[in-house]
Amino acid sequence: MYSRVHQLPSLATILASPQPTIDLRLEAFERSSQLFLKAVTAYTTRAKEEITRRRDADASRIQKDAERSKNLELEIANCKEKEVLLLKVLEREQMERKDAESSVEALKRQLASVKEKCNKVDIEIEQVKGAIAVLRKERKQEAKLLDSQSSHQKPELRGLESKLHCTVEGVQKDVLLVRFTHLDPVDIDRDFSIVIDVSTPVYKVPTSSPIIPTLPILLNELNDSREFFRFIKKVRQAFVELVRSKT
Repeated sequence: MYSRVHQLPSLATILASPQPTIDLRLEAFERSSQLFLKAVTAYTTRAKEEITRRRDADASRIQKDAERSKNLELEIANCKEKEVLLLKVLEREQMERKDAESSVEALKRQLASVKEKCNKVDIEIEQVKGAIAVLRKERKQEAKLLDSQSSHQKPELRGLESKLHCTVEGVQKDVLLVRFTHLDPVDIDRDFSIVIDVSTPVYKVPTSSPIIPTLPILLNELNDSREFFRFIKKVRQAFVELVRSKT
């Protein structure tokens, strides 16, 4: 607090004094100046301290902002790297997906082709089954016919064997061996034989001993007429003629 300013005497009063003097009150002014300077100094000090505090706070904030900015830049850089990696992964997955879709389409086409082939094979199998069924039916009918003929012709065969001195025996399935004796007057035990293959509708004679020159003609007649015993008689007669031609 500043001291109160006293009321100064008037100029006329001062001049009327025998020794005019003016009290300037320098001590009070000095004290007032000192107080003012202290107040200014204190204000200046507080202002400097506040400026320093704010400067330090701003510097700290700036440093933190710089660090935060640096961290953000690093995070952004990491995010960009991850984005690049993710884009590569996505691109690879898209390529793999395209390859997988292409493979699936190829497999679908193959499956369709296989199904088509299977359908064709199923049709062929059914056709073959039908053909086999027809063939089995025919073979059964033939077997039935042969059994019937055999039951009727067995007595005739026994008589023919005894009369013609021949034997008929099965050497394999559907293969007959017909043997003749008493054809050569010089050697009545000499064998004359033929092998007849009846495994197919067209009969065959793989071998004959001795060889009969007219055998192909006789075999054609057998296949045309299906008269088996007539064929046996003609074969015997052919063997007899061979013996006569060599005597």
